[in-house]
Amino acid sequence: MEQRGQRRSRRERHCWFAIMVVLDVLWSGALAHIRYSISEEVEEGTVVGNIAKDLGLDKSVLRDRGYRIVAGSTEPLFQVNQNDGILHVKRRIDREEVCERTSPCLIQLKTVLENPLEIHYVAVEILDINDHAPVFPESEKRLEIFESALAGAKFQLQAARDPDVGLFSIQQYKLSHSEYFRVEVKDRGADRKVPFLVLQKQLDRETTGRHKLRLTAVDGGKPVKSGDIDIIVDVLDVNDNSPVFNEELYSATLQENAPLGTLVIRVNANDLDYGANGDVTYSFGNEVDSTLMELFSIDPETGTIQVTGPIDFEKSKSYEIDIKASDRGHVPLTTAKSVMITIIDVNDNAPEIEVTSFSSSIKEDSKIGTTVALISVSDLDSGINGKVICTIKEGVPFNLSPSLQENMYAVVTSKQLDRENISQYYVTITAKDTGDPSFVTEKTISVIISDVNDNRPEFLSSPYTFYITENNSPAASVFSIKASDRDENDNSLVSYHFVRDVSGDKVSSFLNINSENGDIMALKRFDFETLKSFQFYVVASDSGTPSLSSNVTVNVFILDQNDNAPVILYPESSNGSAEGVEEIPRNVNAGYVVTKVRAYDADIGYNGWLLFSLQEVTEHSLFTLDRYTGQIKTLRPFTETDEAEHKLVILVKDNGNVSLSATATVIVKVVEPKEAFAASDVKSSTKADEDTNVTFYLMITLGSVSALFLISIIVLIAMQCSNSTDYTSKYLQEANYDGTLCHSIQYRSGDKRYMLVGPRMSIGSTIVPGSHANTLMLPDRRRTCEEVRCLMCKL
Repeated sequence: MEQRGQRRSRRERHCWFAIMVVLDVLWSGALAHIRYSISEEVEEGTVVGNIAKDLGLDKSVLRDRGYRIVAGSTEPLFQVNQNDGILHVKRRIDREEVCERTSPCLIQLKTVLENPLEIHYVAVEILDINDHAPVFPESEKRLEIFESALAGAKFQLQAARDPDVGLFSIQQYKLSHSEYFRVEVKDRGADRKVPFLVLQKQLDRETTGRHKLRLTAVDGGKPVKSGDIDIIVDVLDVNDNSPVFNEELYSATLQENAPLGTLVIRVNANDLDYGANGDVTYSFGNEVDSTLMELFSIDPETGTIQVTGPIDFEKSKSYEIDIKASDRGHVPLTTAKSVMITIIDVNDNAPEIEVTSFSSSIKEDSKIGTTVALISVSDLDSGINGKVICTIKEGVPFNLSPSLQENMYAVVTSKQLDRENISQYYVTITAKDTGDPSFVTEKTISVIISDVNDNRPEFLSSPYTFYITENNSPAASVFSIKASDRDENDNSLVSYHFVRDVSGDKVSSFLNINSENGDIMALKRFDFETLKSFQFYVVASDSGTPSLSSNVTVNVFILDQNDNAPVILYPESSNGSAEGVEEIPRNVNAGYVVTKVRAYDADIGYNGWLLFSLQEVTEHSLFTLDRYTGQIKTLRPFTETDEAEHKLVILVKDNGNVSLSATATVIVKVVEPKEAFAASDVKSSTKADEDTNVTFYLMITLGSVSALFLISIIVLIAMQCSNSTDYTSKYLQEANYDGTLCHSIQYRSGDKRYMLVGPRMSIGSTIVPGSHANTLMLPDRRRTCEEVRCLMCKL
């Protein structure tokens, strides 16, 4: 009820406010004989209008009868000249101070003409200018969102404030790129827009526990003004993961009559959730027999299973215990697992095992049934206690084959051997008598598996992706290809060579490979502006008989260095320096655009991001230079004492680690308005010709870039979809842009996609941590070949 009353109260206030605005407009329109408009922040003494002229009064009438503004709260803002009736601004007017957010902002003046008394109403509308930027109440906003929140969920954010009104107020909100969030704006009226953070897809705390976003409020001024706020979204955990045991099968052996407290086995499970949701406890399953709980116990915290009762082989030769792991979530999740415990019988006389013949080494390609060793067993006991059963423990590819002679056995292979998986087996032979209790004797023999050449060399990575900085030193090793062979000795000795290129463009012309260690040496210096990437294939062969080999694709990407200095386009440059002459009228106001220095850099990314600065200026109070656009403007009007010619030296430098720069000199000549008008006619004609040429070259450049971009996409699609092992080099060349344009190259390496950005990056661009120089890592949006073909058809 209280909230409903508050909402009703707000609606009533809004209604009264609207009514007052309408009445104010009607009153001003009804009473005002004259209406003027003037922008806020104008200089003191600015003429608003000639009231006497607009009223049709003669100046002599003013002198005889007296004309003045009736004293009131608005009197300090304006004054009227009693001699000529001209209305002036008395002091600088701040619209936001006078009218706050009221629109239109009308100042009502009541003027009187005496003897006889005659009253006239004058309304002055104060026009808004974009003199305020949007401001958020705080610099950072933290949100906590459960990972179970569904896509489409909305979270209201604090709106920014801008004292300006109309078009100069906040027009939109922008959110930094995120695959999980987007911004939605609701218009609440009265120049008030409220941003909402909208969840685009469900969060996963186990993948990303925190998201960092930036919300930007932008007004509608020209140029626009903006304000930022950082949004930190912490993803709160929900219990959506069950415990997972580390082993697929738990098994243990235990001798009978083991002492109480003997450690049998320890089980372990992990839970990806956080806090109590990821805290795991252990217990017996619900169906475990009570007798098992008397023999064994499990620690709920560590998962250790211990002996707590007498273990008797004659009662049971093995136990299967069901255990479960549960988390401590509000609704616990549980995973079950079985533990196999084998009981080993004991006796007072142990059988003896003797190896009569033994071959310690056997080839891995030996046929099944090959004899490895001959053994004999005996027992000092007699009767049933002396009867021995001989076995081999499980887990090895060997069997015992009984001989015609009693208590004689042959150890033979039971499976195909593979030295690369297991090069040595410890074969445990168990001899057990049949006494009560029985004795068990074990003997272990070591069988070494000798190698045959049955494995091809395997590269450490496939494909290989390397990054080389341009301007490398020729004849120096730039990267290395490594392959290993699971065989041994000569069968594992690997040599390397390039695949012969059927296209005729031999990679050996600019690369050399060390056949012994796979080190690859560059025979020439790479230039990023000429060659951005290429591909070749390497074959690794072993030294076995017969020799086995395998090949790998190597993708090489050239990284940009700051090896190109900025080139100045305007004024016309020569050897890195430039000079131009600009003529401007002496009567220009502050903010007048004198000229714009244009430059570009052949490098990309930060190496091609240009900044402008005034290195030398004859009068600092007269001119200002935009560091990002190179635009030169006046700071104030010219005075009679200012010089007629001014020299400005502009330094243009890039943002490389070691900056390169160029300078431009602009001579500004201040002339009288008539001379400036005549000069501007000539200059505008020349400028039109220049603009025509610039437009022509720009069209050629954009067309070239579009064609290269389309070719790049086709080449990348062919690389992803083709399984061919033919060597194809990819030379991706791009046209150079001036400092205001941006281009990019995208490519894939393994499961990652990269983008090279250049020659300049926008101020809002961000480089992902872990990137390579000018390389941005993009989210994986891998598509099948069919999907890419469909996309190309649409293009």
